[in-house]
Amino acid sequence: MPYGFGLYYDPTMILMIPALIFALWAQFKVKSTFERFSRVSNSRGLTASQVARQILDDNGLYNVKIERISGHLSDHFDPRTNVVRLSDSVYGSSSVASIGVSAHEVGHAIQYATNYKPIKVRSSLVPVTNIGSTLGIWLVIIGMFISTTLAVVGVVLFATVVLFQLVTLPVEFNASSRALATLESQNILYGDELVGAKKVLSAAAMTYVAALVSSLATLLRLVINIMLSSRRRDD
Repeated sequence: MPYGFGLYYDPTMILMIPALIFALWAQFKVKSTFERFSRVSNSRGLTASQVARQILDDNGLYNVKIERISGHLSDHFDPRTNVVRLSDSVYGSSSVASIGVSAHEVGHAIQYATNYKPIKVRSSLVPVTNIGSTLGIWLVIIGMFISTTLAVVGVVLFATVVLFQLVTLPVEFNASSRALATLESQNILYGDELVGAKKVLSAAAMTYVAALVSSLATLLRLVINIMLSSRRRDD
């Protein structure tokens, strides 16, 4: 039976099962943890947007704006417009979960302002990663039928996705570390409140680990399928 990728039976699909389970667990974990601590308000009564503004100003980032956007946990920092965007579920909330998320996004703004190297590297990888994620797998699929060289090019392109996600890990962990340190040093959260924020950010970090594991599993599948395809052509 042929071992084609996508069009035929593919035994390497089994490699994706652990990655899929891990990803589902990570998504469940971040959702349940956020919901749990979204019911716990901070003792100072501050909203997530107020905390974000305070931390930005304390770091001299008066030019960084804060905007409200629709969605749930769609929070992010946009370096192109210098804007921290907080989702509806975070912006006006006083929960320790929301404050943790907002402080994390501000952490990214501070990373850019202080020229934190990993985030600069990640930004530089975006163009090639976009190409790799779009064309990589297709080049492998086509290459397995007509040219091993073309398939290898596809693997190299897809490998940039793995590299991007690998670099993302220290960026995200560092942003969370900055957030928690600031929340504690500025007495924004206390005791169990800080513990709750840490649990939320730790759960969120696992989604990035899961994404990396999934991409690594996919990359391994691509390599194995190329080897099987090359072997069939040699027989």
